[in-house]
Amino acid sequence: MLERDEPASSIEVIDSHTEGEPTRVVVSGIPDLGVGSVADQLVVFREQFDHYRRAIVREPRGNDVMVGALMCKPLDGSADIGVIFFNNVGYLGMCGHGMIGVITTLKHRGQSIGEKCRVETPVGIVTTTNNVDGSVSFENIESYRLAKDVTIDVPTIGEVIGDVAWGGNWFFLVTYPKFEISLHEVDWLQRSATLIRKSINESGYPEVDHVELFATTPCTGADSQNFVLCPGLAYDRSPCGTGTSAKLACLAADGTLAPDQNWVQAGILGTTFEGRFQYTATDEQRIRPVITGRAFVTSQSRLHIDPADPFAWGIDPDAASRES
Repeated sequence: MLERDEPASSIEVIDSHTEGEPTRVVVSGIPDLGVGSVADQLVVFREQFDHYRRAIVREPRGNDVMVGALMCKPLDGSADIGVIFFNNVGYLGMCGHGMIGVITTLKHRGQSIGEKCRVETPVGIVTTTNNVDGSVSFENIESYRLAKDVTIDVPTIGEVIGDVAWGGNWFFLVTYPKFEISLHEVDWLQRSATLIRKSINESGYPEVDHVELFATTPCTGADSQNFVLCPGLAYDRSPCGTGTSAKLACLAADGTLAPDQNWVQAGILGTTFEGRFQYTATDEQRIRPVITGRAFVTSQSRLHIDPADPFAWGIDPDAASRES
């Protein structure tokens, strides 16, 4: 049963991956979201057109790992473009790997965005830089640590200690225990991070939707290696741009990383982001992270929406479980 009685239509998308993590940039085919801020447009998208989100990133056209990026008009006069990020379960405040994917996709399309591009997101302005080596850097929104050494008891794991931090999304960064991070351990890492998220949410931090685990020994050439559980329970194939921003905020708060000192964050695949930060002008408890990585365009296509298709708007696991 379709939620909307709409004629057949198509949505133009361009896919890329950033250090292994996919981004699907929506070029055209979405109804007009009005003239408000990007945050306002996100509300319209969520409340009136959420079925498009499901059609774009959920099966059978997408998958649980896919992050969508909808290009929209910015309200902020200083911004060049606007973007809304979303995934299989909802919407993201910011998405670091997705931002690198967006800029790489715009370059692929031949769109003139200059060396610098100011992007309005639902949580603030992000400034990107096209680097001469083909990589993309972005200066993220203000990031900070909210709570240090939060201790929780997690079933089957025991005592877990970590920091709650904001990097464009809310993270619980586990400082104890450390984990073996490899593709061979993915099932255990996902189960562990899911249990940890449930426990940290129940411990007074319901806003936390990402959990970041760290390795006992990082891979060669990296200062750190992480495993990041995303809101839809998929894991980030990249080192996670907002997660790296949250990590830098914690390092800055502890005084273990100096402004403009380089930090190499590896993800589960061994791919890396380079990070550095500056304190904000008004508050040394908050930083402006700069994250650098590379994206590669993988395909360009049109998604066909056929009203006769029972899965035209994506497979809804909740609806499927109700019907069964």
